[in-house]
Amino acid sequence: MQFKLIFWGLTIFSLLIIVALPTVLFLGFSMLPALVAAIIDRTDEKSATFCVGGLNFCGVFPYLLDLWFGDHSLNQSMTLLTDVYTLAVMYGAAGMGWMLYLSLPPVIASVIQVMSERRLEQLRKTQKTIIQEWGDEIITDADLGGGAMPPMMSDDKSNQLSGAEAPA
Repeated sequence: MQFKLIFWGLTIFSLLIIVALPTVLFLGFSMLPALVAAIIDRTDEKSATFCVGGLNFCGVFPYLLDLWFGDHSLNQSMTLLTDVYTLAVMYGAAGMGWMLYLSLPPVIASVIQVMSERRLEQLRKTQKTIIQEWGDEIITDADLGGGAMPPMMSDDKSNQLSGAEAPA
């Protein structure tokens, strides 16, 4: 199976070199940041590869269209690859991909944490409302494991449930 994959990959790559050498040359050098991200990224999701590769391709695509619909020659491909502004756009887009990859996960984690804390606050408020409406008898040993009171309840209520009198 591995041999077939390598064989067909090399066959397709060889045909592309024969048919579209300027495109292969241009993409080979312009998509280097995506290749580096694919090699470095060891996670199963390949998040760095998608972030960097996607934005790198966004920076490469306009110049690739110029190559395809203009003069599709090695000279034009080399002209694009030696233009400083073209390289700045292509590699700058890849740099933005790295920035997204590195900065977005902490932001998302903090948003999820704030949402979780808000949900917990709402659930505790609902719990207090239910206990006030139905009384303390809705809390059972099976729900709380041995009759323990939730941490939000006061000591007075836990004493009342355990059979001890509340201090007057």
